[in-house]
Amino acid sequence: MPADPLGPVEGPAAFRPPNPVVIGLLGGIAAGKSAVAGLFAAHGLVAVDADRLARAASEDPAALQEIGAAFGPGLVAGGRLDRAAMADLVFADPANKRRLEAILHPRIRARILAELDAARAAGRSVLLDAPLLLEGGLIDFCDRVVFVAADEATRKRRAAARGWDDRELARREAAQASLAEKMARADRTIHNDGDLPETARQVAAFLAELQAR
Repeated sequence: MPADPLGPVEGPAAFRPPNPVVIGLLGGIAAGKSAVAGLFAAHGLVAVDADRLARAASEDPAALQEIGAAFGPGLVAGGRLDRAAMADLVFADPANKRRLEAILHPRIRARILAELDAARAAGRSVLLDAPLLLEGGLIDFCDRVVFVAADEATRKRRAAARGWDDRELARREAAQASLAEKMARADRTIHNDGDLPETARQVAAFLAELQAR
């Protein structure tokens, strides 16, 4: 087969610092943190996704038993949590939120720390995407923190695509630390209002700077 006249297509540069680092991800609701996490993963970082681990923790039979006992068996059907009903209860009453967190957060935290330990043991850097990175104290395990920024109009549009109206967006944001507090704790802001290639360039530049230090 003849060689490609344009040469090989190069992917994102691998991020291989002398010592592995943990990069935490902060941002507003619907700012596009998952997309940005994927861009970091493309450079070879291990993506530790707290939402994925939260789903796994909420499927644990022991956790489901505790949730059923605390909130009523109607929330657990066929061995699965009714997430929509649970979300309604949690966002409507802070006491319900605290009760659920008492059941799930220790399990989620244990899974996150286990994945961080496994990555470190393998000499891999980590991108930690946790909605409550700041509130849950997981920021203490991060060497660097990135804030994903998107303007309000963009976030509202993305939230609407998920089926959330302005009220739902506001309700979810009220359950987290403020945007100002998150920005103040970050080492770098990645602007995610435009197209993905521009966001990818910002991610690549940040990692290049880290690796050069």
